[in-house]
Parts: sequence; C-alpha cells; structure tokens
Amino acid sequence: MFADFMINAWTVATIVAVIAGVVGFFVVLRGSSFAAHAIPNGAFAGAAAASLLGVSTVAGLGVFAVLAALGIGTMGRRGRHDVVTALALVVMLALGALFLSQTTEYEPEIFALLFGEVLGVATNEILPVALLGVACIAGVLFLYRPLMLSSVVPDIGDATGVRNQRIELAFLVVLALATAMTVPVVGALLIFSLMVGPPAAGRSFTSRPPVAIGLSVVIALLTVWASIALSYWTNWPVGFFVGTLSALVYGVGRGWSAWRRARRSAGRDLGGTVRPAVGVAGLPGTPDGPG
Repeated sequence: MFADFMINAWTVATIVAVIAGVVGFFVVLRGSSFAAHAIPNGAFAGAAAASLLGVSTVAGLGVFAVLAALGIGTMGRRGRHDVVTALALVVMLALGALFLSQTTEYEPEIFALLFGEVLGVATNEILPVALLGVACIAGVLFLYRPLMLSSVVPDIGDATGVRNQRIELAFLVVLALATAMTVPVVGALLIFSLMVGPPAAGRSFTSRPPVAIGLSVVIALLTVWASIALSYWTNWPVGFFVGTLSALVYGVGRGWSAWRRARRSAGRDLGGTVRPAVGVAGLPGTPDGPG
C-alpha cells in the first residue's frame, strides 16, 4: 500500500482533502452545493479538451472551471441562480462529451475524469495540484471575514461595506480552483460529495467556524485515506468509497446534532439552565447558532 507508485496517491489525496475541507465549509455555509456540483463538470470538459490537445490536464481543468465559475457568478446576478447553474452544467457536460468523442482514449478518459483515478496520478501532476491548493487557502484567508458576514448576516455585511455579489464571484473562483485540483483524484461526478459530506458533518458537531473547519479537514482526510486503502484492497473505484463514506459521516453528524437538540430540549423541560446560543459567526442570535 505504501509502495513507490502509491506515494503520489497519498500525497495528492492529502492535499485534496485539506482543500475540500476548508473550501467545503463555505460551500455548505453558503448553500452552494449545486454550484459545487456544476463547476467540476466544467472542469471535466476542460480536462477532456486538454487531453484532445495534448496539453496539461490540470491546466485544462483550471481554465474551464474558472470559466464556469465566472459564468455562473456573472449571469446569476441577473437571473435565477439555480437556472443559470443548471444551464452551465448542461453546456459543460455537452462540451465534455464532444471533446471525449474526438479522442482515441474515449472509454478510459470518461472513467478517469468522471470517477477519479488517484492511483494513476503522475509525479509531474503533484506540483500543479499543490500550487492550486496554496492559491485556494490564500483566497479563503483573504476572503474569510467578508465570506462569513455575507454568508451568515448579509444585512450586517452590507452595512459594513461588504459587497455580496463580488464576494460570491470571488468565492466561486476559489471553488473553481479547488475543483480543478480534486477532479483527477475523486472525479467530476463525486467531488461535490467530498466538499459537502465532511464539511456538513463538521458543522453538525460544532457551530464555531474555526473548529468546524478543522473538523471538516480531519473528516475529509480520514474519508480520502480510507477510500484509497479500501480501493487498493478491493480494486473498486476510489470515487465509490468517497461518496459512500461522505454520506455516512454526514449521517453520523446529523444523528449527533439531533441527539444534542433532544438533550437540550429535555433540559429545558426539566427547568435546567441552558447556555445561550452563539451563532456560527460568533454573534448571538445568528441563524446558524446551535439550538
């Protein structure tokens, strides 16, 4: 499992899990799961185009993912965001099918791009993935405060000068970079499960943003590591285990959250003292506070 050819898999998967945990927290917080599903399909089309042209797959992923994000963010201002996202998804899937139909590696390309091929990651792909990861982390750090305000208390954000539309567009670009680096590992169809399942589970366990982000990263790491190990032992696709384990940890998180609410409710019924809720942005009374 730790042979030389597996080192690349473990390295890239670790980078991917960290970025998916950090960016995925805001995907869940902002209700952007549909965009997190649509943008990787734009990246899928870019990878297919790169394969056809004989250039770097990661470069194709990045270019098309950013174009998809900019299209969704710009057109979503003037129309229904879900409609624009759905149309972007359809167009990018159509382009991906067209590009793949022109290549001699039709069947293996479809499998690798849609469902991931982490065990086949080449050494020269590690550095581009790492650089994209650093760019994503830098983007999240730079946008952290306005992202929190526009996600949880947009009215307060407006009052303090945060322009929600610009923040949304900037976040979609960060999301595009994150998906560009993760598609080769878990595939275009299943990356959103890694960006949604572990972060949603992390938020179920705590409402404090730094702790929730840390939990998201830890859960994403455990999910990807376990998926690689299980794929190695069973010869089943990595994407299958990523999707299944992501759904499982989310179910565990929701179960924990329900149990905690029931316990608090019982405490109130018994006249116990309940600690005031603190919202996800650290502000009392915000919508995402516990209880």
